[in-house]
Amino acid sequence: MKTTRLRKVGNSYGFTIPKELMDKYNLNEGVELNIIEQNDGFALTPYDPEFDKWVNSFDKTNKKYKNTLKALSK
Repeated sequence: MKTTRLRKVGNSYGFTIPKELMDKYNLNEGVELNIIEQNDGFALTPYDPEFDKWVNSFDKTNKKYKNTLKALSK
């Protein structure tokens, strides 16, 4: 388990992520992270659940109108 401390940054708070975790999860400066609130705290992740919903909707539409989309692409 790794630990870090919150630091005041202007009117907000921030913390640092150890380099080993940055390397392990292929994170770089400027990468947007999502905060997902949970019952016992929160998770910080580059995974965007809203994007996943969009992908699922896109897949359903693509399957439903497969032939129409294929015809339109010609």
